[in-house]
Amino acid sequence: MYAIVEIAGQQFKVSKDQKVFVHRLSEDEGSKVTFDKVLLLDDNGTVTLGAPAIEGASVEAKVLSHLKGDKVIVFKKKRRKGYKKKNGHRQSLSQIVIEGILSSGSKKAAPKKEEAKKETPAAETKAPKAKAAKKGDDLKLIEGVGPVAAKVLVDAGIDTFAKMAKTSAESVKEILDAAEAKVQHLDPTTWAQQAQLAADGKMDELKKLQDELNGGKAV
Repeated sequence: MYAIVEIAGQQFKVSKDQKVFVHRLSEDEGSKVTFDKVLLLDDNGTVTLGAPAIEGASVEAKVLSHLKGDKVIVFKKKRRKGYKKKNGHRQSLSQIVIEGILSSGSKKAAPKKEEAKKETPAAETKAPKAKAAKKGDDLKLIEGVGPVAAKVLVDAGIDTFAKMAKTSAESVKEILDAAEAKVQHLDPTTWAQQAQLAADGKMDELKKLQDELNGGKAV
C-alpha cells in the first residue's frame, strides 16, 4: 500500500516504514505528525483518487531529526559589467519516518465513462460534493506577516495562530531564510506573542501591542 501525499508544499510517494526528507517542519524531534492532504491511495491495486484530497485519509509519521541539506553554490555574473555575485545556501530539512497510512472514510476512484454508463442507473442522482476542508487562520492579522510570508508559513505547516504561538522565532527565521520567496528580511521576534493573543481571542490586547510595534518589530 502506498500514498501520494502533500507535505510542506511538496508531493511524495510514501509507504509504511519509509524515511523521507521534507522541508523543515515546526514539530519537535520525536513528535508525531499527521498529514491529511492525501491525493492518491493504492491499496493492493485498488486506486482511490482525491478531488483534490481524499476525505478521511491521512498519513501518520514521526519526526526523526532536523538538519540541513548539502550546500548549493549560486554564482551570477554579467559580461562586461564587472558584476559577480556568489552565494551559498543550505536547505533546512526534517527527516521523518512513515508510521502508517489511514484510508478510513476514503472513496474509490470513479469508474471510466464507458463503465459508468453501464453501472450507473439513469435516474441516479449525482453524489453531493465533498465539504471543503477547514481553512486555517488568517496569519496576515499578525503585524509583519504579509501575503507572501503567510503562504511560506502555511506551506511549512504553520497555518493556525496556535501553531505559530508554539513555534520559536529561531525556527520561523529558518523557514523564512530557506524560502524561495523574498522574505528573508522579516523579523519574526514578536510573531509568536501576537499569535498567542489572536489564538486566545484577545484582539484588543493584540491591537494595543501592534500599536507599539513597527513592521512587527518592537520599537
